[in-house]
Amino acid sequence: MVQTGRGNAEGGFGGGRTTGRGTTNKNQGGAGGGDDQGGALSRRVWMETLDCSTVARKFTAKPWRSPTQIRMLFKLKLMRSGWGGVTDARHGVVAITFCAFFMQVFVEASSWWSLAMNPLLIPEAYIIGGQPLCSQLTGLSKGQKKLCQLYQDHMQFIGEGAKTGIQECQYQFRNRRWNCSTVDNTSVFGRVMQIGSRETAFTYAISAAGVVNAVSRACREGELSSCGCSRAARPKDLPRDWLWGGCGDNLNYGYRFSKEFVDAREREKTFTKGSVESARLLMNLHNNEAGRRIASDLAHVSCKCHGVSGSCSLKTCWLQLADFRKVGDALKEKYDSAAAMRLNSRGKLVQVHSKFNSPTSSDLVYIDPSPDYCVENKTTGSLGTQGRLCNKTSEGMDGCALMCCGRGYDQYKAQLVERCHCKFHWCCYVKCKRCSRVVDQFVCK
Repeated sequence: MVQTGRGNAEGGFGGGRTTGRGTTNKNQGGAGGGDDQGGALSRRVWMETLDCSTVARKFTAKPWRSPTQIRMLFKLKLMRSGWGGVTDARHGVVAITFCAFFMQVFVEASSWWSLAMNPLLIPEAYIIGGQPLCSQLTGLSKGQKKLCQLYQDHMQFIGEGAKTGIQECQYQFRNRRWNCSTVDNTSVFGRVMQIGSRETAFTYAISAAGVVNAVSRACREGELSSCGCSRAARPKDLPRDWLWGGCGDNLNYGYRFSKEFVDAREREKTFTKGSVESARLLMNLHNNEAGRRIASDLAHVSCKCHGVSGSCSLKTCWLQLADFRKVGDALKEKYDSAAAMRLNSRGKLVQVHSKFNSPTSSDLVYIDPSPDYCVENKTTGSLGTQGRLCNKTSEGMDGCALMCCGRGYDQYKAQLVERCHCKFHWCCYVKCKRCSRVVDQFVCK
């Protein structure tokens, strides 16, 4: 029996090893057992030459094809190529099942996060009514492409929000085994995002918050045609003699647009109620919302003084988003206390450990344990910690003992160039010299 549902394939089809949630199948030398030796050998040969990834890239090269179209065309191509005829019908079905699953993973691995790396994301490219742009953007779902066509001037800021989220993720996890590294394809973070772990939860939340941040500020700065300054109601606790106005960040619009765009991919999916895929869908939607809630909850009233000689006899106040570092710090705390979840019989997420309080809408949730980030693993997407810098004197996660996972470390001499002997010159700039010094660096084996 071939495992279906959530899983990853390792070592090509010839290895026959599949891992995932549910029963694991291990077949040596291909998919068949109990046949003659010659037949087993021929199956082994064609399985090892079945390169699903190459075919997948060929089919996804057409931006106008939907994920469903890609999978249907792929199955048809596989049948016409004669994979089912090389051996008996059972093995043709095995090949099609395996590659169809691979296509599911490959297609859905593409993400709107890739807008952060897209060279098309420049203001000059966003001309109202310019249809070709949206079809050139990779990683967008059908609904997201429709939103792109309706709000093309927003796409630059969607990309900026994704980039802000990725940069903050890399800052928050700079001293962890998993450091939010990106890879050079449209999945941005690689296969590690296919696991419903704490790290995936944080990534979804911080990127959704990044979109809230970027779009809200773009409204305030007059960059978008469909929104302007904030229209938030005057806070009840604001002193009566302070003016409520100015031009604040349009948090309400940024929140609503982030929800519409970021959640579009999840809302388009249809899975059987109670399936593993539906659990992941619910997890993604919850963490997207958590990121938006944190960005909203940390917004604050900012004021500016007016008056003769700075007397501050009058204040004008407005709503302003918090510095994004505070959003990252808050979500990192949520990451550390994230709740492990499972599906109940009604198809809803419930806590694995019922003795704890139920997570709120601003808490992070996850459904899978984190993979081992110590060693490189192409199946899980872990890049490992070999070659990472570590702190010899630290006992924390950045220390060599934990970062290197007990493998030890190498010591090197490195030349560090930094600014020094800085002087203020009237008026008004600071001039520095550049000094170099030799430092010890420790790198994981």
